[in-house]
Amino acid sequence: MPVFTLSQDEQGALLDRFLRYARIDTQSDDNAQCFPTTEKQKDLARLLVEELKALGCQDAAMNDWGYVMATVPSNLPEGRLVPTIGLIAHMDTYPGTSGLGVKPQVIKDFKGGNVPLPSGGVIPLAQNPNLSRCAGHTIITSDGTTLLGADDKAGIAEIMTIVAWLRDNPNFLHGTIRIGFTPDEEVGRGTEHFDVAAFKANYAYTLDGSDLGEIEDETFCADSAVITVTGHDVHPGYAKGKMINALRVASHIVESLPKDRLPETTEGREPYLHAIAFNGDVGKTEIKLLVRAFTEEELREREDILGAIVDKAGEAFPGAKIELTIKESYRNMYYPISKDPKVLDYALEAVRRQGIEPSKKPIRGGTDGARLSFMGLLTPNIFAGSQSYHSTHEWVSLNWMSRAVEVTLQILNVWVEKS
Repeated sequence: MPVFTLSQDEQGALLDRFLRYARIDTQSDDNAQCFPTTEKQKDLARLLVEELKALGCQDAAMNDWGYVMATVPSNLPEGRLVPTIGLIAHMDTYPGTSGLGVKPQVIKDFKGGNVPLPSGGVIPLAQNPNLSRCAGHTIITSDGTTLLGADDKAGIAEIMTIVAWLRDNPNFLHGTIRIGFTPDEEVGRGTEHFDVAAFKANYAYTLDGSDLGEIEDETFCADSAVITVTGHDVHPGYAKGKMINALRVASHIVESLPKDRLPETTEGREPYLHAIAFNGDVGKTEIKLLVRAFTEEELREREDILGAIVDKAGEAFPGAKIELTIKESYRNMYYPISKDPKVLDYALEAVRRQGIEPSKKPIRGGTDGARLSFMGLLTPNIFAGSQSYHSTHEWVSLNWMSRAVEVTLQILNVWVEKS
């Protein structure tokens, strides 16, 4: 039973890839209607196509939607059948924090404690307890003025390193492997134009997780909500008994959200309502919210509570027109994966074979794998190492990234053995 270990040179190549990708601005835009939501995501896509071809994936291509897909052909003896496995990561970075001009900081043999940032300030150990697990590691941060982009360029660099490793180790037997890099995951649209049939994978894994050893088969059930408040604007000097201030009504609604069910007051399996945007004026104001829960029943409960808040606001502000619209985003991928759990079980076994204690945790968020699983491509999530994602305090351990590569190679090995 082999155990996979990247050499120092292979770890160095992994780091070089990550730094190269992190410097490319691929921030998505949750207000854009086009797809991908930003053309600059294609800058990374084009580079990845070139690199995949250089690694031997001659069919590597970017389609009109900005997806990059490629194939590592099976090298199994003729007649030996193994399911085709997809490896997927997303190219875009979080729209709420700048990804322009990322200046990665590489700290070798990290001593532990707070991490000083070139721009001033620190990544505090108190808010990043995993730093204590990474003493002696090489860690990478931004300079503190932007995010780093390890979510999910760590996953991309890991997959590219896997492709390079397979090229350099032709005696390692594996089935057909499909590579997929997606745009717009951070704005919940990563699979909007993903052609599962054309991808031709039987099972897949996203490399988009966090802590060492985590394998995730659960996400939130997620909906988005938009509340539109239409008031009545008149000259403020003559407004008594006439004006209905939509800003005040909308503020009242946000303030009425349950204080014990907000992102900043919940953890684990607790659901939440989250106001993410507030735009408008006296005459008309719009609130955008996220609705999150691990079961559909809890999701409905959150939406019923939101509906009750809207109704009470209507009573408190007579004459205001308040409209609530709910749109489905994704559902907990546990539902389809639980019907064919070997895709999860093989990943957990691979983690153990690599000498790591696996951790199966629900994701307080979503991945492309959630929608793909409901589209017929069961896709659990593998740790990629990113920490404090979406923030200027984002960091990643090169050691954990290397372990993600090794675990994924082991997953491919388990599929061959079990098939």
